[in-house]
Amino acid sequence: MAASANDPPHAPARPEPAGGGQRLIALLIDWVLCLLVASLYASPYRASWPPVVLLVLVNTIFIGLFAQTPGMRLTRLRCVSYTDGGAIGLLRGLYRAVLLALLIPALIADGEGRGLHDRAAGSMVIRAPSAR
Repeated sequence: MAASANDPPHAPARPEPAGGGQRLIALLIDWVLCLLVASLYASPYRASWPPVVLLVLVNTIFIGLFAQTPGMRLTRLRCVSYTDGGAIGLLRGLYRAVLLALLIPALIADGEGRGLHDRAAGSMVIRAPSAR
C-alpha cells in the first residue's frame, strides 16, 4: 500500500551502539600496531611516549576522515557523528583521541555505551553495516 501525503515521515532508526568487548578488542589491535610501528624507531624500554603519540595520530586521522581505525575495521566498528552519522572530522577526532589516551574518560559510559570521550567529541561507536 502506498503512503499518503498525510502520513508522518518515518525517522531513520538510530544505529545500534557497539558493545564494550568489540571496542576493547579494536583498541587492543590498534595499540599492538602502534607498539610495533613505534618500536621501529624508538625503544619502548627507553621511551614510553612514542606509541601513545602514534595512537593519538592514528585515531585522529583514521577516525576523523574514515570513521574507523584499522582495529575498528577488523572488528567491524565505525565511529560516527552522533547527530548525522557521518565522519567526525580531524579536530573532533583529535579531541576524542587525546581523551581516549587518558583512558579514564573511555571507562565512564552512559546508557548508550558512549564514553566521556565520545560524548565530548559528539561521536558514537556503532557496528558497521555488513557488506553484502
